[in-house]
Amino acid sequence: MLKFKGIAAAALATAMMCGSAIAADKIGIAQFGKHPQLDRVVETFKEELAAQGLKDIEFVESQVNFDTNLIPQMVTKLQSASPKLILSITTPVSQGTKQLLAGTNIPVVFAAVTDPVAAKLVPAWDKADATMTGASDLQDLDAVLAFSKKLLPGAKRVGFPYNPGEANDVATLDLIKGIAPKHGLEIVEVGIDSVNDIPVRITSLKGKADFIYVPASNLVQPAVPAVAASANQIGLPIVNSSQKAVEQGLVLASFEVSYGQVGRNAGKLAAAHLKGTPIADLKPIRPKYEDHRAMINLTVLKAAGRELPAALKDCNCFTK
Repeated sequence: MLKFKGIAAAALATAMMCGSAIAADKIGIAQFGKHPQLDRVVETFKEELAAQGLKDIEFVESQVNFDTNLIPQMVTKLQSASPKLILSITTPVSQGTKQLLAGTNIPVVFAAVTDPVAAKLVPAWDKADATMTGASDLQDLDAVLAFSKKLLPGAKRVGFPYNPGEANDVATLDLIKGIAPKHGLEIVEVGIDSVNDIPVRITSLKGKADFIYVPASNLVQPAVPAVAASANQIGLPIVNSSQKAVEQGLVLASFEVSYGQVGRNAGKLAAAHLKGTPIADLKPIRPKYEDHRAMINLTVLKAAGRELPAALKDCNCFTK
């Protein structure tokens, strides 16, 4: 009987240990909404963890369909799963996650955040918060404008649609305004508070801009088809921050950060923490120039009556 009790106790202890291990291996994923770029972040984040040898992980995923009002509910739901770490995607989600998890000691790795310092997620680009670090999607705006000038050498004014209520967008606006004069360009900002504003706000750029640059905005980027339709009405070409719209023939060109690389960078940070490095010791990662790629749609170029400049003939960045 004593032997049986000993076996039973051992089995119970083993079961408890296994249960703890399962709980410890959970990772929560808080996503703003379904979007090709953000989905790619999740995909490569998981791939990087597997590549780092972390394959026995249960992912608990949730998204709010780009509704900021639902972020608290999502974070609370993920917190209740007792994850070992949470991946928070985009600035609004990461800000909400940090605020809601304050004092819980649940580590968070953010991804697809343009400026984590301006968003008050980390104290500096080279310093993590005690429980938060992550991978930025901050584009090399100097390279974006250099590419745009090669593509549209006569351009002087850039229309910049953005959401004044989103920290990512405001940070990008401030950065691009500081860089534009170097390339002989002036930024013409267009605030967009709702997708319903797009037709009027974009067509207001007629005679005021030579092309439009659409940033990686959580409001404006998913609405690129509407932006493109309005821009076509007034004959303005678009350089987009995502190549998907170029492949679809909606816009002329793109110069984008690889969101696959953003996800991998976040995965590297998460893996390092899961292997024992404190979050506070893991500096945020920002994309390098090599983490970007250009694309030009030759059909759109021809339809607009434009010719490919000699400076880009060998760029190997074309689609039709």
